[in-house]
Amino acid sequence: MRGMGNMQGMMKQMQKMQKKMAEAQEELGEKRLEGTAGGGMVKVIVSGQKEVLEVVIDPSVVDPEDVEMLQDLVVIATNDAMAKAEELANSTMGQFTKGLNLPGMF
Repeated sequence: MRGMGNMQGMMKQMQKMQKKMAEAQEELGEKRLEGTAGGGMVKVIVSGQKEVLEVVIDPSVVDPEDVEMLQDLVVIATNDAMAKAEELANSTMGQFTKGLNLPGMF
């Protein structure tokens, strides 16, 4: 029955890791990351869980004759913020899978 003690220990470790992962995901949701475009004229704020929280547009870039430029700036700022959120998520959650070689996990 020696293997059962080992199994119980492993289960306890897994439960600990699950709890830490849940805490890390909650912390990610509280993080705010900013993407910018046009020299900061357009800003997009996202959470660490990749949820767009805010879009800030400087009135000076609002040109009714060139709406496409503003749309492009919003897309660029959003992609910038999302890339930062992705990087943060990978560095935060990746610590839980180091060395485990689990396909599809961070």
